[in-house]
Order: sequence, then C-alpha cells, then structure tokens
Amino acid sequence: MPASARDILPDDGTAGTLIGRLRGRDGPSVVAVRADGVFDITATAPTVADLCNAADPVAVARTEGERVGSLEETIPALLAPIDLQAIKAAGVTFAVSLLERLIEEHAKGDPSRADQVRNELNSIIGADVTTIKPGSPEADALKKTLVARGAWSPYLEVGIGPYAEIFTKAPPMAAVGYGAEIGIRPDSDWNNPEPEVTLVVNARGAIVGATLGNDVNLRDFEGRSALLLGVAKDNNASCAIGPFVRLFDQTFTLDDVRRAKVDLEVTGPDQFRLRGSSDLSKISRDPIDLVRHAMGDSHQYPDGMVLMTGTLFAPTEQRTPGGRGFTHVVGDLVSIRSPKLGTLTNRVDHCDKIAPWTFGVSALMRNLAARGLLTGGLLK
Repeated sequence: MPASARDILPDDGTAGTLIGRLRGRDGPSVVAVRADGVFDITATAPTVADLCNAADPVAVARTEGERVGSLEETIPALLAPIDLQAIKAAGVTFAVSLLERLIEEHAKGDPSRADQVRNELNSIIGADVTTIKPGSPEADALKKTLVARGAWSPYLEVGIGPYAEIFTKAPPMAAVGYGAEIGIRPDSDWNNPEPEVTLVVNARGAIVGATLGNDVNLRDFEGRSALLLGVAKDNNASCAIGPFVRLFDQTFTLDDVRRAKVDLEVTGPDQFRLRGSSDLSKISRDPIDLVRHAMGDSHQYPDGMVLMTGTLFAPTEQRTPGGRGFTHVVGDLVSIRSPKLGTLTNRVDHCDKIAPWTFGVSALMRNLAARGLLTGGLLK
C-alpha cells in the first residue's frame, strides 16, 4: 500500500515520541520513529509491553538504537505497534452508538428494518440521552421509566448504567497494522468500520500513550443477539491498530486524547465513498473512567493492555439505490486519521481469504530468545 511519511505521520510529524514495530529479517523489532529515521531499540526494549511498563517509557524510547532506514523505506514492514498487551474495547460509549446498538438489537440484525426501528426508538425513549451521565440519578430514573414500558435493553444498561461495556476484542498479538488487510466474515451482510482512539495502558493501570484502532463490527451478528458479540468482533484480522503508539510527553497528553477528533474515509471498488468522524470530547465516560472499568483490584494485566474507547461513527448512508444502508464490500480502503496520531489505513477482505494468524506469543518468545534478547535490556 504506497504511502509517504507525510501520509501516515501526525500533523506535527516526528515532534512526539513515536513507537512502532517492524517485521525484520530476524523477526519483529521495536522501533522509535524519529526525524532522522527509524531506529531499532529492541536490544533495550524487547517488547512494546516492556517499554510501556518501564518507569520512564519516553526515556526508553529515546535510547540510541540502530538505524534501520527512513520511514518511507520501512512503511511496508510496519506491524501493529503493540505485542503482549491484552486487546480490550469499550462499547456504547457515545449516545449515537447507543442508539445504533439498540437499532441492531430491535431489528434483529436485519438492515432493511433499521430506519423503521430508529423512528420507533426515538419515540419511545423520548429523553435526550446525550445529556445523561451514566450511573447518575437521572439515568436511573430513565431506566425505571423504560423498564415500565418494556423498552429496557442490555445496551441501555451499559450506555447509561453504572457499569461500562468492556470486552476482549482480540488476543494479544492478533491485531494487524498499517497497510494490512482487515477482515469481515463472508457470511455477514451488515458491517462497518469503527474508528477509535485506543489507549495504551501499563500494568499499573496508568495510560502512557495512545494510538488508532479499527474495531470492525458485524452489525447483523451482534444485532441478532448480544451473546454473539464474540462472533461479531473477534475474527481473523478484524482488529487493526496503528500506525504508531504516541507516548505521553511534553507534546502529547491525556487532554489531547480527550479532545481528539478522528476522521474516517471508506473508498470502495464500486466508487462509493463514505466519510465520517468521531469526537472524543462527546464521549459519555472519561478515558480514565473507562480504564478503571477495564482493570484494577479485581482484574489485572501484567503485560498491560490497550483499550479501544468506542466511536461516535455509525454509518446509515445507502450504499446503493434502494439499498439497505452501509456495509463493507471486499476491496474497500479504510483510512482513519487523527491529527496527533497519524493515519491507519487497511483494505477489506473476507477473514477466510486473509493469511491466517500464526505468529503468537510463544512464537515471539522463541524468536526473541533465539536472538539473545530475553536476557538483556529491560528484562535484566
């Protein structure tokens, strides 16, 4: 997938502390992306998880390393910029996505009923859910009203209730990176990308940076039953993360994440073009609150985690005249961009046509051991 450094870097270029992973001749390497090139720092940080768990991740990222080449030269070898971290996601974190999940549920996964159900739900709910703080007395009062009308839903429970929806999007090492194919099941006919800011969290529960993610969703499967969430979400190559992790430093902070805007463009082989955006300032739960729901005293991640924060984007445009709304087709090019995080681009294919995932945690450990990297650096 041809690209220049300008295409994928943040608006301020390499001003921030950018970490990535490359597919090298000897195996995957942790790299730092700088103005004068891409530098292999695997000898210091064998894994991105190690780097993020360090007392000072930025200092580790700034170790000298060995220059691999320019960013333009290394773009084709980019991998997802995480490795051992659990890959988690938060759902129903925006009011619009809450309504769309309700529509999927009430339409039983049938896209032809979406508009009718949308109108019915707007009439039943009545209240402006965008003004309701999850877990508040106002939310509880609305719940009682909707329960009495038989209109309560698991999606409302997590959308305005006290507990966030947190689920496992994919196992560690399963995410694909910039330029890779991203997958939808061949038996799904209602699906869409979900462009999301993705928090990078260390083992102590501290957010140390962020990246971009595409939490591909099969709306027909999830709409049939919330218990099909695993089928709707966790498939071969259905999770894209990248292009880089931007660590928190003097150029990038949690407040930048809170203000982040994410733009999405889908360009199809049928000349169809879809644009959308997501604004994290409109999220129902603060990023710190989402992390607290995902890990803490009752749930630890010793290698850290990444947490997709959900999306405001919910496409309803008709793809074809007389069609049934938006759904992916094979060959769609999906680009997600945020000014401080760069651009994540992937092309859509069916999950069973994409190369199967074979390089997991045990393969990584064997590879690093063979390269003599498990006895040095941060692992001393």
